[in-house]
Amino acid sequence: MTDYSEALINLGYIIASILFILGIKMLGKPQLARRGNLVSSSGMLVAIVSALFECCLSFTWVIAGLIIGALIGVIAAYRVKMTSMPQLVAILNGFGGIASLLVGWENYHSQPDSILFVRIAVLLAVFIGGVAFSGSLVAYGKLAEKISGRPVSFRGQLLLNAAIVILILICSVLFAYNPSAFYAYALFLLFILLSLTLGVMGVIPIGGADMPVVIALLNSYSGLAACAAGFIITNNVLIVAGALVGASGLILTGIMCKAMNRSLGNVLFGGLKAGPDKADRAQIQGEPKPVSFEDAYYILEAAGSVVFVPGYGMAVAQAQHAVRELGEILEKNGAEVRYAIHPVAGRMPGHMNVLLAEANVVYEQLAEMDDVNPIMDSVDVCIVIGANDVVNPSAREVASSPIYGMPIINADRAKTVIVLKRSMAAGFAGVENPLFVRENTRMLFGDAKATLQRLITEFKES
Repeated sequence: MTDYSEALINLGYIIASILFILGIKMLGKPQLARRGNLVSSSGMLVAIVSALFECCLSFTWVIAGLIIGALIGVIAAYRVKMTSMPQLVAILNGFGGIASLLVGWENYHSQPDSILFVRIAVLLAVFIGGVAFSGSLVAYGKLAEKISGRPVSFRGQLLLNAAIVILILICSVLFAYNPSAFYAYALFLLFILLSLTLGVMGVIPIGGADMPVVIALLNSYSGLAACAAGFIITNNVLIVAGALVGASGLILTGIMCKAMNRSLGNVLFGGLKAGPDKADRAQIQGEPKPVSFEDAYYILEAAGSVVFVPGYGMAVAQAQHAVRELGEILEKNGAEVRYAIHPVAGRMPGHMNVLLAEANVVYEQLAEMDDVNPIMDSVDVCIVIGANDVVNPSAREVASSPIYGMPIINADRAKTVIVLKRSMAAGFAGVENPLFVRENTRMLFGDAKATLQRLITEFKES
């Protein structure tokens, strides 16, 4: 390779890194998010082309891999439903982790006498990649309901996790300082197995309601693993991209932890609490008050201010377009309309924002939890669409509740609350919601999309 070619390749890596940074910056603003996604994708294209010129592998195999991977990605992206997007994100995180693990494993065979720094990078790539892969598979199973979304715990679980971590450290030290020993490969395989086991053990005790935190954390893990893989193969753009993903994922994890009132230590050591609580059911007193479509129409027709609170049920019903249409009708009727977004509503960070953006809801109408809660007492009608845990007053009032202390949207403080829900079933955390039996709450049972379309028809025919 000539100096000129090497300079061009490095220039390509620099351009790719700049595009990654600009793209992530744009993703922080909803109105620029689509452009940011395109900019980041362009950066990845530049990085791949630069890597192709640098690598010494057959272009035929590399291009074949790119085409196959691109086809799988396109088909998956087009076929996936919005309700399945969190599962797809979990799987993609896992693929990133296993790719880094395989890079480290390959380096063990191709460069058995590498320097200490590279051996440490190999161990980090294998360890973080293994945790990200197996943890992501468990997260996928919980989100897709292939396995129970409830937390799985047993006596001595934390001690077992601590023992696994200690064994991983011992294997790391022995391998790093004596990779040529006769037992080195067996030690390396044990290291891989322990990393994969730790990923499973770290995610199974986390309940489904806390999945947004887990998704953000696993995303960070996959980035950090890629960064370590970049040091192994001395690829600057992979180091930069992995560091960006790892850092942004950790920042997002912190935001999610704050929204759930959890500490990062709880997440790292499997201490998140979720799941049903018998004591919480004792707090539910009263009967739900169903409301007819006609009465719901009259309540909304007279409202001067309306706040929509979307949840996972809106995603399941694909009701976001109907929500936007009803919101526009209420605005024309003279009502002030807002959409209150809880940071962990749905199954992944930003789930509700993505759905409402898809329906072309005006960004200025989206309100964060901290902005809408102070004015909730003056809101005429709060419409809760398939949300449960993020509007559960038990988080504020019942100390024995598993979600006690979690910041919520104070929907119960609105003058009237209309809850669109299929049934009285508990949410993903398995916690009963006393909001459904409050005096100011009216239940409008049925499919959210069909219910909203019926209300839209009532307005149009009046």
